[in-house]
Amino acid sequence: MDTLLAVRARGITKAFGDVVALDGVDLDVTQGQIHGLVGPNGAGKTTLLGLLLGLAVADSGRLEILGTPVGRALSAPDGVAGFVDGPGLYPSLTACQNLAALAALQGRDARTAGIEDVLAEVGLSDVADDRARGFSLGMRQRLGLAAALLTKPRLLVLDEPSNGLDPAGKKHVHGVLTRLAKEGTSVVLSSHRMDDVEALCSEVTLVATGRVVFSGPLGKLAAENRELDYRLVTSDAQAARGLAEQTAGIHVVADADAGARRDTEALVVRALVPALDELVVALVQGGVAVRELAPVVSPLEAAFLALTEPQEADR
Repeated sequence: MDTLLAVRARGITKAFGDVVALDGVDLDVTQGQIHGLVGPNGAGKTTLLGLLLGLAVADSGRLEILGTPVGRALSAPDGVAGFVDGPGLYPSLTACQNLAALAALQGRDARTAGIEDVLAEVGLSDVADDRARGFSLGMRQRLGLAAALLTKPRLLVLDEPSNGLDPAGKKHVHGVLTRLAKEGTSVVLSSHRMDDVEALCSEVTLVATGRVVFSGPLGKLAAENRELDYRLVTSDAQAARGLAEQTAGIHVVADADAGARRDTEALVVRALVPALDELVVALVQGGVAVRELAPVVSPLEAAFLALTEPQEADR
């Protein structure tokens, strides 16, 4: 199975003086997978992304990228591209000139580097001749993605790629990343936007204080999580409440106006997934139609909040 891994990390440690950024981190990223990296500020995400991009080397542990062990040299592994803490751009140059300068640094002819193609891919063709200093944050993010795509990477490492994007821009970037993954490119992205991670990633790794606290499919995270609050809208709120109170493991939290229909109320219940499944079965058998059932806070966001709560309590 290791031959199918774009990233294989075992026992990675990294310290900066007395500060331990990574403490025995294991990470597997499958080829052609979009893998999310989530955690509070200071959790070690940026350090881990930097190791993948060759911007730093681990103090100990084993790291293989695209099947090749990473040595002690500070250089980007072959087939890897991306950015951390935002893309590095020349503000006085145009979008085209920025990419041409990057191609030249790589020893490539700008005329054959595919600059127009990658600008079109990220939706920046119309501003190809505009100077980067006038770009919005979202446009700079897309130009950084275009720069990474110039090398046709097999592993793309991105830090907050949706930062500053409007809904249309985000949809465009999501489409690019999804297509790349379908074509076999592996993507590792760090984001504080839980909705982006849930929309894009098949697997996620949660880190806190330099350690991995969860790594696996999002579905597994939902199954392992603590109880969540769910918003339940039915055809008969009173009957739904009665059935919820009779179902083991279901706790009725509150009633709330559904807003869309005056004759329908929303019920908020707290439960683990197995108990919620039992409630749905009971509702159907009782002739109560389920019109909406969704977590008030997603399993990923709940896990993130659980990671940050102790830190906030210590402040």
